[in-house]
Amino acid sequence: MAMSGPQRYPGASTAYWYGSKYPGSVMEVNVIVWHTTEGTSLPSYSGGAEAPNFTAKPDFAAKRLVWYQHFDFDVSARALVNAAGGVETNTLNVCQIEIVGTCDPTTHAKWTNAGYAHLYTPELPDWAIRDLAAFAKWANASHGVPLSSGLTFKAYPGSYGSNGVRMSGSQWTAFQGHCGHQHVPENDHGDPGAFPIAAILAVAKNGTAPSEEDAMPTADEVAKAVLTYDGIIAVPGAPTSNPTWTLSSVQTEILKRLDKANATLAAQSAAITALAGQLGEDVDTEAVVTAVQQAIKDAVIKVDVDVNTKES
Repeated sequence: MAMSGPQRYPGASTAYWYGSKYPGSVMEVNVIVWHTTEGTSLPSYSGGAEAPNFTAKPDFAAKRLVWYQHFDFDVSARALVNAAGGVETNTLNVCQIEIVGTCDPTTHAKWTNAGYAHLYTPELPDWAIRDLAAFAKWANASHGVPLSSGLTFKAYPGSYGSNGVRMSGSQWTAFQGHCGHQHVPENDHGDPGAFPIAAILAVAKNGTAPSEEDAMPTADEVAKAVLTYDGIIAVPGAPTSNPTWTLSSVQTEILKRLDKANATLAAQSAAITALAGQLGEDVDTEAVVTAVQQAIKDAVIKVDVDVNTKES
């Protein structure tokens, strides 16, 4: 099979080229498999025996990714397990990219505490997303790899092993687009964890990732945001036997309390009107105050009775 399209990613270093030692199989790539190295430096890949097609290493000072290419784009790499008698993995039209960093929250915390600069895939900086998107865009323009995924990238360690998102043999054979090591059959690895594939592909397509401000919250989401504490809807004044209510109950309670507040305001307005009617040169101040206090008291009692009647 003759390879078509450019085989070298512009700007990628070939200082660690393994194509001569491991010639591989020629393919027409239509899948990108994303990995994480779980380290902070460029791996040796056992002298190329376990190497991907590319490695993306962060340069934190320059805020960019430095790319290393180990095999041609349309030549099989060696970073996936390929079980005997099963489906093909490394040779099934896939280009593999290792990102120098981690998807493991435990490793992330350890490196952070130790002061090690590193990439953590669930929280990639904008410049890393930009450069990963640039590669995805090039792979699409030069080789037709779809700018799509349709897969769930689970957070590590839940993404390890039999994780509910790993493809079957037939799904893998039919798949085109972007996936992770966690999706490949015959493999148990969980990298790249909660990888922001949607943001990466959005930048590749449109130049910018969708902003959180672009998504308008629903009425239920607003209510939950206002009334929720630690994921539980808690209502001030709710009975101690049932301090947490369903959202529908909360909405009903809000309407009741608004009715009560409106009624109280109406009563206060009536009291003020009564007060104004008594003003004059010979005003009995004490009588006016007593009248206002009684009017408000009567109104509050009436509101409580009305609301309690509705609640029962």
